[in-house]
Amino acid sequence: MYSTIELFAGAGGLALGVEKAGFQTLGLVEMNRDACDTLEKNRPGWNVICDDIENISKLDLEDYFGINKGQLDLLSGGAPCQAFSYAGKRLGLEDARGTLFYHYAVFLEKLQPKMFLFENVRGLLTHQGGETYKVMLDIFEKAGYDIQKKVLNAWDYGVAQKRERLITIGIRKDLKGKIVFQFPKPHKKKLVLRDILQNVPESVGVPYGENKKKLFELVPPGGYWRDIDPELAKAYMKSCWEMEGGRTGILRRLSLDEPSLTVLTSPSQKQTERCHPVEARPFTVRENARCQSFPDEWEFCGSVMSQYKQVGNAVPVNLAYEVAKSIYTALDEEHE
Repeated sequence: MYSTIELFAGAGGLALGVEKAGFQTLGLVEMNRDACDTLEKNRPGWNVICDDIENISKLDLEDYFGINKGQLDLLSGGAPCQAFSYAGKRLGLEDARGTLFYHYAVFLEKLQPKMFLFENVRGLLTHQGGETYKVMLDIFEKAGYDIQKKVLNAWDYGVAQKRERLITIGIRKDLKGKIVFQFPKPHKKKLVLRDILQNVPESVGVPYGENKKKLFELVPPGGYWRDIDPELAKAYMKSCWEMEGGRTGILRRLSLDEPSLTVLTSPSQKQTERCHPVEARPFTVRENARCQSFPDEWEFCGSVMSQYKQVGNAVPVNLAYEVAKSIYTALDEEHE
């Protein structure tokens, strides 16, 4: 069984997929108390480190996790990508100082795992004109890794949701040729909401206000503001009415015959609504969790809004599993 440490673990979407692929989790670092409670409640045996990663990255990580440098099989996680004040100067790790990514890179430098998985939003490719990601890749390379990268859509991997993630895979340079990684192939079957919204367990949720609910009752499944009386739409949209573009997220109602749009961190956002296909309400936490391919038994802790945020920020479990399975296969082949 291969070992893994996860950073920025959140509510466990990535960790669950990695575990399902066969990895043993040595530790998960997460700062948010509710997310830590979620991890501890569902996996009492996991070593959940509820602390600021800045505090942990300063430690002797070999001693802290009980492993020698180069022994760890996989470092995984996805740091939020703030702008780098030194972007473009290519100073190595110093470029990233002051950002959360810096601590991911410190873990990489100190532990030198055989492989790493770094996931992030597709927008990282164009963040600061692409400079942020270029600096990250430079740092990965200077840490001793060959890089493979690809944007994967969760909808291609057993998830009833259109959600693109930038997946960056690193293989330690001394293992070049011994470890060969291939990104997972898309599934032939594509799930839609009809496939996952059957018999969803009861859970917390936040309803629309009465006026908004009445408007959504007028919107057909798969429709949006253009599908109702223009005067009603104009009164609701106010200043947004004059904006350019399709504004297709406003008063948007999903259809059972399509996948969910990207699950968000709150139940209702005026310009990016995801109304339930059959009822005039937002999805519940459990329905969003189904869209993220979490198992029904995975419980979320904290307030309703905290639970929505944890689910919305997660990596879809099935996408994580497919990528981790490919990593596991690559590591297996090293020993053949």
